[in-house]
Amino acid sequence: MLQHYEQALEHWLAEIVANGDDDALFASGYLQGHFAVVLAELEMEAEQGTDALAAKMQECLKQAAKELEDPDYRLVENAWHELQGRIGA
Repeated sequence: MLQHYEQALEHWLAEIVANGDDDALFASGYLQGHFAVVLAELEMEAEQGTDALAAKMQECLKQAAKELEDPDYRLVENAWHELQGRIGA
């Protein structure tokens, strides 16, 4: 399961690097760091499904809301929704 998440992230990032603008590059890079932490946490847990991933990423987004200015946070939040759609596909 975790490998599927990693592959989805890699493909999504490759597309952004190839075609994204500065905002997309920022949001994807920021999100990538949080995503890596979440995957490491999920490795230690029994539940590794998409619901567990989404719950942990929501916690990361709460932290991001405190760290980032509103426009930057919206970029990161939208990036997560896009990546989440890729994972679910």
